[in-house]
Amino acid sequence: MAPHILDFKCVIITGGGGGLGFKMAEYFQGKGKKVILVGRTESNLKEASEKLKGAPYYVLDTGKVEDVPAFKDKVIKEHPEVDALINNAGVQRPLEITDLDLKKLDQEIDINIRGPVYLADAFLKHFASKPHAVIFNVTSVLGYIPFSIINPSYNGTKAFMHFYTMAQRTQLKNTSVRVVEIAPPSVHTALHREREDPDDNNPAKSKMSITPDDFMKQVAEQLEEDKETISAGMGKDMVQKWYDNFGEQYNGAAEAWEGKKI
Repeated sequence: MAPHILDFKCVIITGGGGGLGFKMAEYFQGKGKKVILVGRTESNLKEASEKLKGAPYYVLDTGKVEDVPAFKDKVIKEHPEVDALINNAGVQRPLEITDLDLKKLDQEIDINIRGPVYLADAFLKHFASKPHAVIFNVTSVLGYIPFSIINPSYNGTKAFMHFYTMAQRTQLKNTSVRVVEIAPPSVHTALHREREDPDDNNPAKSKMSITPDDFMKQVAEQLEEDKETISAGMGKDMVQKWYDNFGEQYNGAAEAWEGKKI
């Protein structure tokens, strides 16, 4: 029988100092997994580590991809048992097309796309040497339907990661590495901190939003069901509609590709 997603032993969680990353760390530690926290702000990581029984942490800006190789070498040396990666770190910024802040756009692309791609690539050889390993990519329902018009770059980065994850899963199908997509809906975290109302994802203000606890509860249920594409709240229906309309076509392409060399 193929290993269950939750059969991994040690997981790196980017953006683990707060928000959904911290909630996932709590859940996985509660399942007996070793968690390694990664983030840009050491004070947040230190506080999170203290709440998680002294979980190890590393300061890394995942958007600075030139730092990824050294980070990978250090983590594998200090935690050779690592066999899972959660690409959770991300930023979401309102951008005005007629007055575009290109530096902010570039940083959003670096953190939301280049970081996850480079990290997965860096750890892939190590993961493939394990009997079972998992790459989790945290995308967004906005990668399926880009209804947040003020976030054109964010929508695009999450669409990229959704489609990249699908191909990543297909190409790694016959390896020991499983690939899981977690596509959150609007969740009450600090993700909207740069908006005019940074609290507009509060469920008390928006019927589309859910709490981090509710999000993690729904994600946990689907992980325990061994699902490889996961969402929560209103996102479940959105993701299912996408697959109802396009899943069969993709599966046909994946079957035709299988076994071919690039």
